[in-house]
Amino acid sequence: MSQYQFEWPIRVYYEDTDAGGIVYYANYLKFLERARTEWLRSLGIEQDTWLAHNIAFVVRKVELDLKKAARFNDELTVTVDVIKKKKASLMFKQNVLGKDGSVHCSAVVTAACVDNSVMKPVAIPTSILSRIETEV
Repeated sequence: MSQYQFEWPIRVYYEDTDAGGIVYYANYLKFLERARTEWLRSLGIEQDTWLAHNIAFVVRKVELDLKKAARFNDELTVTVDVIKKKKASLMFKQNVLGKDGSVHCSAVVTAACVDNSVMKPVAIPTSILSRIETEV
Protein backbone atom coordinates (compact mmCIF):
# COMPACT_ATOMS: atom_id res chain seq x y z
CA MET A 1 0.00 0.00 0.00
CA SER A 2 1.19 3.47 -0.86
CA GLN A 3 2.37 6.01 1.69
CA TYR A 4 1.74 8.80 -0.82
CA GLN A 5 -1.76 10.01 -1.59
CA PHE A 6 -2.45 12.55 -4.31
CA GLU A 7 -5.35 14.97 -3.92
CA TRP A 8 -7.11 17.01 -6.61
CA PRO A 9 -9.83 19.63 -5.98
CA ILE A 10 -13.06 19.46 -7.97
CA ARG A 11 -15.99 21.89 -7.97
CA VAL A 12 -19.39 20.47 -8.92
CA TYR A 13 -20.73 22.39 -11.92
CA TYR A 14 -24.37 22.53 -12.93
CA GLU A 15 -23.53 20.31 -15.93
CA ASP A 16 -22.39 17.58 -13.50
CA THR A 17 -25.83 17.30 -11.91
CA ASP A 18 -29.10 15.61 -12.77
CA ALA A 19 -32.58 17.12 -12.70
CA GLY A 20 -32.57 16.89 -8.90
CA GLY A 21 -29.39 18.96 -8.56
CA ILE A 22 -27.20 16.09 -7.39
CA VAL A 23 -24.11 14.73 -9.14
CA TYR A 24 -25.15 12.23 -11.79
CA TYR A 25 -23.50 8.91 -10.87
CA ALA A 26 -21.52 8.55 -14.12
CA ASN A 27 -19.84 11.90 -13.52
CA TYR A 28 -17.98 10.48 -10.53
CA LEU A 29 -16.06 8.41 -13.09
CA LYS A 30 -15.01 11.67 -14.79
CA PHE A 31 -13.87 13.12 -11.46
CA LEU A 32 -11.79 9.99 -10.78
CA GLU A 33 -10.27 10.10 -14.28
CA ARG A 34 -9.32 13.77 -13.98
CA ALA A 35 -7.59 13.13 -10.67
CA ARG A 36 -5.58 10.20 -12.08
CA THR A 37 -4.57 12.35 -15.07
CA GLU A 38 -3.45 15.17 -12.77
CA TRP A 39 -1.61 12.66 -10.58
CA LEU A 40 0.36 11.48 -13.63
CA ARG A 41 0.99 15.10 -14.63
CA SER A 42 2.30 15.85 -11.11
CA LEU A 43 4.86 13.09 -11.70
CA GLY A 44 5.92 14.65 -15.00
CA ILE A 45 4.09 12.02 -17.06
CA GLU A 46 2.10 13.57 -19.90
CA GLN A 47 -0.27 11.12 -21.53
CA ASP A 48 -0.21 12.79 -24.95
CA THR A 49 3.57 12.27 -25.12
CA TRP A 50 3.11 8.55 -24.53
CA LEU A 51 0.17 8.33 -26.92
CA ALA A 52 2.55 9.51 -29.65
CA HIS A 53 4.48 6.28 -28.90
CA ASN A 54 1.26 4.18 -28.86
CA ILE A 55 1.37 3.75 -25.07
CA ALA A 56 -1.91 4.34 -23.24
CA PHE A 57 -3.51 3.56 -19.91
CA VAL A 58 -7.06 2.25 -20.24
CA VAL A 59 -9.49 1.51 -17.46
CA ARG A 60 -10.07 -2.21 -17.24
CA LYS A 61 -12.21 -2.43 -14.12
CA VAL A 62 -14.03 -0.08 -11.74
CA GLU A 63 -15.72 -0.85 -8.44
CA LEU A 64 -17.78 2.22 -7.50
CA ASP A 65 -19.53 2.73 -4.17
CA LEU A 66 -21.76 5.82 -4.01
CA LYS A 67 -22.16 6.77 -0.38
CA LYS A 68 -23.44 10.35 -0.16
CA ALA A 69 -24.90 12.67 -2.78
CA ALA A 70 -22.79 15.64 -3.86
CA ARG A 71 -24.66 18.71 -5.07
CA PHE A 72 -24.23 21.63 -7.41
CA ASN A 73 -21.41 23.97 -6.35
CA ASP A 74 -19.96 21.58 -3.74
CA GLU A 75 -16.19 21.70 -3.33
CA LEU A 76 -14.79 18.18 -3.40
CA THR A 77 -11.39 16.56 -3.19
CA VAL A 78 -10.56 13.47 -5.22
CA THR A 79 -7.78 11.24 -3.89
CA VAL A 80 -5.51 8.87 -5.79
CA ASP A 81 -3.62 6.11 -4.02
CA VAL A 82 -1.74 3.31 -5.85
CA ILE A 83 -2.51 0.10 -4.01
CA LYS A 84 -1.06 -2.46 -6.42
CA LYS A 85 1.50 -2.43 -9.21
CA LYS A 86 1.81 -5.20 -11.75
CA LYS A 87 3.92 -5.51 -14.88
CA ALA A 88 1.21 -4.05 -17.14
CA SER A 89 -1.34 -2.53 -14.76
CA LEU A 90 -1.92 -0.30 -11.77
CA MET A 91 -4.68 -0.56 -9.19
CA PHE A 92 -5.88 2.59 -7.46
CA LYS A 93 -7.99 3.32 -4.41
CA GLN A 94 -9.81 6.60 -4.94
CA ASN A 95 -12.23 8.66 -2.88
CA VAL A 96 -14.34 11.70 -3.57
CA LEU A 97 -14.47 13.68 -0.33
CA GLY A 98 -16.53 16.63 0.84
CA LYS A 99 -15.01 19.67 2.55
CA ASP A 100 -15.88 18.07 5.89
CA GLY A 101 -13.97 14.90 4.95
CA SER A 102 -17.11 12.84 4.36
CA VAL A 103 -16.85 10.21 1.63
CA HIS A 104 -19.22 10.83 -1.25
CA CYS A 105 -17.82 8.10 -3.46
CA SER A 106 -15.26 5.34 -3.04
CA ALA A 107 -13.70 3.42 -5.92
CA VAL A 108 -11.11 0.82 -6.81
CA VAL A 109 -9.88 1.31 -10.37
CA THR A 110 -7.61 -0.96 -12.40
CA ALA A 111 -5.86 0.66 -15.37
CA ALA A 112 -3.95 -1.43 -17.90
CA CYS A 113 -1.02 -0.24 -19.96
CA VAL A 114 -1.62 -1.06 -23.62
CA ASP A 115 -0.04 -0.70 -27.02
CA ASN A 116 -2.67 1.66 -28.40
CA SER A 117 -2.13 0.59 -32.01
CA VAL A 118 -3.25 -2.98 -31.31
CA MET A 119 -4.98 -2.57 -27.91
CA LYS A 120 -2.88 -5.31 -26.32
CA PRO A 121 -1.35 -5.17 -22.83
CA VAL A 122 2.31 -4.17 -22.62
CA ALA A 123 4.71 -3.68 -19.73
CA ILE A 124 4.57 -0.24 -18.18
CA PRO A 125 7.61 1.60 -19.58
CA THR A 126 10.51 1.74 -17.13
CA SER A 127 10.65 5.55 -17.19
CA ILE A 128 6.99 5.76 -16.13
CA LEU A 129 7.33 3.04 -13.52
CA SER A 130 10.40 4.65 -11.96
CA ARG A 131 8.56 7.96 -11.52
CA ILE A 132 5.61 6.20 -9.96
CA GLU A 133 7.83 4.17 -7.65
CA THR A 134 9.62 7.34 -6.51
CA GLU A 135 6.33 8.68 -5.16
CA VAL A 136 4.62 5.48 -4.07
